[in-house]
Amino acid sequence: MQTQPANLNEKTNRYMLMLQRALGNVTIATGERSYLNTIAKDYLNMARSYYNDGVHFMKNDDYVNALACFSYGHAWLDAGARLGVFAVEDETLFAL
Repeated sequence: MQTQPANLNEKTNRYMLMLQRALGNVTIATGERSYLNTIAKDYLNMARSYYNDGVHFMKNDDYVNALACFSYGHAWLDAGARLGVFAVEDETLFAL
């Protein structure tokens, strides 16, 4: 059975949109004075940075690095959701 290779542009766009939705779906679930609040802010900053880097790579037609950035950015959000520092509304966007 022969399978079709993944379409890099389509997959990169799909991952970009998924990370964009996930970024809009998380809220920090820790107290402001908690050390975990610092972790939540760091994780969110990393996810946003990877999103922005991915967009930059896409503008330069570097879809391989863009896909990696979107994947890594989403991993930071998944880690924060599993750790409990993020509250999420749509659990289908996260590996809980």
